[in-house]
Amino acid sequence: MTSQINQDDVNKAVWRACDTFRGTISSEIYKDYVLTMLFLKYLSDVWQDAYDGYKAQFSGDEAMIESMLRTERFVLPAGSSFYALYERRFEPGNGERIDKALHAIEEANIAKLDKVFQDISFNSTKLGEESQKNDLLRLLLEDFNNKELNLRPSRVGNLDIIGNAYEFLIKMFASDAGKKAGEFYTPPEVSQLIAELVDPMENDDICDPTCGSASLLMKCGYKVREKTNTRKYALFGQESIGSTWSLAKMNLFLHGEDNHKVEWGDTLRNPLLLDGNDKLKHFDVVVANPPFSLDKWGQEGAADDKFGRFRRGIPPRTKGDYAFILHMIETMKPGVGRMAVVAPHGVLFRGAAEGKIRAKLIEENLLDTVIGLPEKLFFGTGIPAAILLFRKRKNDDKVLFIDASREYADGKNQNSLRPSDIQKIVATFKARESVEKYAYLATLDEIKANDYNLNIPRYVDTFEEEPEIDMQALLAERVTLKADLERLEGEMEKYLKELGYVQ
Repeated sequence: MTSQINQDDVNKAVWRACDTFRGTISSEIYKDYVLTMLFLKYLSDVWQDAYDGYKAQFSGDEAMIESMLRTERFVLPAGSSFYALYERRFEPGNGERIDKALHAIEEANIAKLDKVFQDISFNSTKLGEESQKNDLLRLLLEDFNNKELNLRPSRVGNLDIIGNAYEFLIKMFASDAGKKAGEFYTPPEVSQLIAELVDPMENDDICDPTCGSASLLMKCGYKVREKTNTRKYALFGQESIGSTWSLAKMNLFLHGEDNHKVEWGDTLRNPLLLDGNDKLKHFDVVVANPPFSLDKWGQEGAADDKFGRFRRGIPPRTKGDYAFILHMIETMKPGVGRMAVVAPHGVLFRGAAEGKIRAKLIEENLLDTVIGLPEKLFFGTGIPAAILLFRKRKNDDKVLFIDASREYADGKNQNSLRPSDIQKIVATFKARESVEKYAYLATLDEIKANDYNLNIPRYVDTFEEEPEIDMQALLAERVTLKADLERLEGEMEKYLKELGYVQ
């Protein structure tokens, strides 16, 4: 009965739920409550659907039903469902009841949801004093009881309605969040482009060391499923912000990505994705959209880094871009590792320590491609960014430069890449050939001659010559216009005399 559900209707319904908080609490705070409630509603609907199915199958044999429910993907403890909370919504203590329900769910699913709800409290004073908080949460429960938000699998079918709604909310909150949005969200078309470029394969280990809400990781996973119709891959990530880490865990769960390991911690100061020998784990694919030019990234401890990530040089204290790049380089698998990182254009040409690091990466023949993106693609910043692609083993010693900065869908406040823009970038990347005014395949000698400066205009000439001016035609047009002006002035003087304004 999948025809009964429409993605736009679901998206609108969950966005309307935000009206409960608008004007009372900032979106930066209430996003966690709305996203968590959507997660709880999904768990409850899936559980209720399974229960009803087993009840019909086993004629009300409660022991058998309970036994079968234990084989489900997760456990929903008695009294912790959305509907149990909804029934008691008019009673005092909504915040406390919701928190207890979430903690019970976490404990019953410790392997998958351990600590996921520790940074969210519906009983927090952030929601106001007790009576206001209770009213807000009652309204929120009523919002999610909307018939459009019946998320039962028997209604949804195989459509990724819930996952899409979650991603929709994350995108909308990122749009509202201003400068901080880039810390947890990569626009979907940029994620798609990166997934196409790194081309993840079956059985690949895929890592994002600054994974945010895990949207980029999931786009890579989707790419594998699209090609192989299997989930034979593993996703790894690390996120430094606790609430965003929780968001990533819930997002992965909603999309059925059970084969993942996402750690909570600072990737640069304390990398947690390690192998059995307390060394950095290596991955087939490494992708990231790190915070741009992060200040105070941990330079003070970089010289003594036990993983040797900064042996090519230590990035400046106030710009952590190359710190993330060097970390990612160290985590690529020998021979097969490939990576893509989003970075500000400054990494292409800044000198001093960054210039020396850049030169070494080029001399080691690790840099594969530099792609210039349009401006205003990322939430929270209008500056254009670049994608840098690295490989552990290249087939040549050249670097491809692509200037994709002029082709995009022009939005009022936010630009976006169109499918045709993505296809053109990927096709050019795969062909690895120069394209007039769009791409240039540079040799190592050319890059050295530019003092290892990777500024794209040095390699891709996008200059458009102005059409030659026909001076004879311009002079003839001037004579005609002058005659027309004299004629019009004569007619005007005639009319003014007739009206008595001129003697």
